[in-house]
Amino acid sequence: MTIYFYDISEKPYGCFSNFSPHGFELDGLWWPTSEHYFQAQKFAGTSHVEEIRCCKTPAEAASMGRERTRPLRRDWEDIKEDVMGRGLLCKFQTHADLREILLRTGDELIVEDAPQDYYWGCGKDRSGKNRLGEILMEIRAILRES
Repeated sequence: MTIYFYDISEKPYGCFSNFSPHGFELDGLWWPTSEHYFQAQKFAGTSHVEEIRCCKTPAEAASMGRERTRPLRRDWEDIKEDVMGRGLLCKFQTHADLREILLRTGDELIVEDAPQDYYWGCGKDRSGKNRLGEILMEIRAILRES
């Protein structure tokens, strides 16, 4: 059985979303969501990191991170998946309840059912790369071994 997730209100898998309100400490800072962490890392070493970290909602953090009025770090395309994995691993290590939900998925395929996202999600026609789902499955394997 494939496990689809997208909206944070969907139980039990909405917590897999980067918008879920499950904060964590990483790099000496508290991140309200994994979306805040991911978007801020696009601008590492600048004041934009703190601006994004302090956004009131993950939607606001995402919007700021997607604006191209800020200088995107040069290596972003090379490191974005590692950044996503690092943030998500910390989120699931921090929250035992989320870790259990992820581990209970067994060996099932996990898919971010994001209709507009063909990179991180599966897209409207489910032909997308589903990199977020794949990274979650990698984290599941790491947590299983720890």
